[in-house]
Amino acid sequence: MADADDSVLFNVYRRADVEVVRGEGVRIWDDGGKRYLDFMGGVAVLALGHCHPALVEALSSQARTLWHASNLLRTPGARKVARRLVDATFADAVFFNSSGSEAVDLAIKLVRRYFNTRGDGPRWRVITMERGYHGRTLATIAAGGSAKLTDGFAPLVDGFDRVPFGDLAAVEAAIGPETGAILLEPILGDGGIVAAPPEYLRGLRQLADRHGLLLILDEVQTGLGRTGRLFAHEDAGIAPDILAMGKGIGAGYPLAGVLVTRAVADCLAPGSHGGTLAGAPLGMAVADAVLDIVLDDGFLSSVSAKGDALAARLKDMVRQHPAVFAEARGVGLMRGLKCRVDPWLMAGRLRDAGLLVAPAMDDVIRLVPPLVVSDAEIEEAAAILDRVAASMASV
Repeated sequence: MADADDSVLFNVYRRADVEVVRGEGVRIWDDGGKRYLDFMGGVAVLALGHCHPALVEALSSQARTLWHASNLLRTPGARKVARRLVDATFADAVFFNSSGSEAVDLAIKLVRRYFNTRGDGPRWRVITMERGYHGRTLATIAAGGSAKLTDGFAPLVDGFDRVPFGDLAAVEAAIGPETGAILLEPILGDGGIVAAPPEYLRGLRQLADRHGLLLILDEVQTGLGRTGRLFAHEDAGIAPDILAMGKGIGAGYPLAGVLVTRAVADCLAPGSHGGTLAGAPLGMAVADAVLDIVLDDGFLSSVSAKGDALAARLKDMVRQHPAVFAEARGVGLMRGLKCRVDPWLMAGRLRDAGLLVAPAMDDVIRLVPPLVVSDAEIEEAAAILDRVAASMASV
């Protein structure tokens, strides 16, 4: 590495001793020329892989035309992308921002605004799930609540009541006179790739309706095709009131957003929220190109098929290496292997062998490759997993 001194950067990441310099498709190269199969995908960010030609062209073309304009003016890109999302989802309106943390933070903020403008306040408390992850702002670390997020940041933002993920009775018991919303990920990402059963999501929708609550889904990681649906909640046949998206909508460009119903959108007025880069032209050009591909006929069904193929190979790993792997989990191309060995050690050994994965809670390694991964690349990843697991059976 030309300059390995990271002291000028915040020491907040558990970085591997690998300097990556180039990417193409599902491959990434380090500064020594070593090639890796990227099943980390920027942790579910690179929906269309590294340097997808359509995204490169969209960004380059927009950069030659208009980089930025204030939201005191209109720009066609934001309106176009919002319309496409509204037409494809439950939503009636969209607000764009730059990160998933910002998107969830706005979702939490909207709970207070919604009930206060209706005169139904104070209904500001939000029921969240144990092992949930919602970002790194002051509000979203309190929503997640895990020690790794909150340690040293007290006093935490108040207003969150955590219950076990998947326990509908616990959610109902936590509802009080100040409860305004239920917030969860349809699939726990950082929490270990645990999917909420469809009947649980339907039960939450019914609870929210019965008690007049807002249902907020954090689909920052699960959205934009990751599960074989445009958004994961579609499998349960429900619709949220508020949805936070990110990662895949920018496919590597810093972009996120919040989708809401008309009733929620109408609680806002000019000056009540905003953002300097909200809906800026560069990001909108990328998002439009992403939607061209993700919404194309056959794309989401191909993700489902590849997800099934990956799931089958991961189940093979559990059967063949029971001393190393305990369980295969996940939906679509959001998969996990629960390890009987240290997941960070496993991730390191896989990296040395040329496969990138991301550790998560509950001793899980995440496999979240680009949605354009090929069957051959899935087989290549499985072969690496097989070799590394065999070598670690006695660890």
